[in-house]
Amino acid sequence: MTKIIGLTGGIGSGKTTVAAHFESLGIPVYIADDAGKKVLAYPENIAAVRSIFGDEVIADGKINTKKVAAIVFKDRNKLTALNNIVHPAVTSDFASWLKRHVDHPFVIKEAAVLFESGSYINCDAVILITAPLEIRIQRVMQRDGITQNEVMQRVNNQWTDAKKMMYSTFIIENVDISQMKQQVSNILKKMKNI
Repeated sequence: MTKIIGLTGGIGSGKTTVAAHFESLGIPVYIADDAGKKVLAYPENIAAVRSIFGDEVIADGKINTKKVAAIVFKDRNKLTALNNIVHPAVTSDFASWLKRHVDHPFVIKEAAVLFESGSYINCDAVILITAPLEIRIQRVMQRDGITQNEVMQRVNNQWTDAKKMMYSTFIIENVDISQMKQQVSNILKKMKNI
C-alpha cells in the first residue's frame, strides 16, 4: 500500500524547493496549494466564495485570490469559512490523485496547513521544513512583493514550528541547498522502515 508522507512548513520555509527535489528523485508530489487554486475555479466553489466574501472578490467570473487572501489573513472567521470550502474539495482531489499513483511505495503530499487543516492524521509520516524566521520573511517579501507586516500576518495564522515539531516524524532545516539535499537523502533511507 502506498504510504502518504506529509510535507509542510511555515510560509517561506522552502517547501516548494524541497518538494521539487523529491520530485526530481522520481517521487510523486501533490501540491495542495495548486490543488486549492484548481478547486476554487469550480463553479460551485466560486458561488460559495461569493456568498461569503461578496461580489468584490469575483472578477471575470473568477475568484481574485489576492483580494481573498488580504481579507482572510485579517479575519480568522473568514479564513475558517474559506477553509471549509477548500479543504474538503482538496481532500477529494487528493484521493483521486492518489489512485493514479498506487504503484509507488510512497508519495509526498505538500501542504502549508497540513497540521492546521487536520489532514496530517491521514499521513504515515510528516516532514517539517524549517528555516530561521528572518530568512523566511526575506524570502516571502522577495517572492510575493509584500511587506514584512503582511508576511507576519500570514506567519501568525499558522502553527509555530515548535508546535509542528511535536507532530513531525522528520525535520529538514532549509537554509543551504546542499545540506537540504543531504537531509532528504537521509530521510529517504529511513522511510523504507515506515
